[in-house]
Amino acid sequence: MAQITGDWQRALAGEFKQPYYKALYSFVKEEYARHTVYPPADDIFNALHFTPLQQVKVLILGQDPYHEPGQAHGLCFSVKKGVQIPPSLVNIYQELQHDLGCMVPDHGNLEAWAAQGVLLLNTLLTVRAHQAFSHKGRGWEQFTDAVIRAVNDLEQPVVCMLWGRPAQEKASMLTNPAHLVLKAPHPSPLSAYRGFFGCRHFSQCNAFLTAHGVAPVDWQIR
Repeated sequence: MAQITGDWQRALAGEFKQPYYKALYSFVKEEYARHTVYPPADDIFNALHFTPLQQVKVLILGQDPYHEPGQAHGLCFSVKKGVQIPPSLVNIYQELQHDLGCMVPDHGNLEAWAAQGVLLLNTLLTVRAHQAFSHKGRGWEQFTDAVIRAVNDLEQPVVCMLWGRPAQEKASMLTNPAHLVLKAPHPSPLSAYRGFFGCRHFSQCNAFLTAHGVAPVDWQIR
């Protein structure tokens, strides 16, 4: 696993000393040695590498990484250029078009959002190939809860977008009155029509940031 540096390292230093993290590290190392695991090991912490803690202004929570070849690269909902856009991201783009008039891009790489302070965090950071949730219950949940707590402790306003029940279960951790918590069904084709479409989270986010003197996010992927 690539080393975490900068303000995330300082915020999470206590986690690395915990017994659960030592067990998690050993488990993940063994999984990569014995099986095909996604994302590539150097990409596991990309959400933290691409978006320093003090620059976070939006938190989007995913579940576990994509588990098919070439998809996962450490940012929730994102795939690298040249990879087919997954169905949930297709629906995210559709909502963006409806909400803000964004053009639908021809790729699914969301690094441009991460560079603007959008923390694209999965609650599990690794997965065995073709086996969704195969690394559930191994310690990633405790680690990403610590990440969420660090975001909650930020003084600057942050918009937290919680899509689907697993993400919304983290709402109790988001207690900072300076932040805005938005909830909607997951953008998966199985649930997007239950209220993700039309939720207008992106325009609500930018209105909140602007009202608090923070530059809005340019959601248009180019």
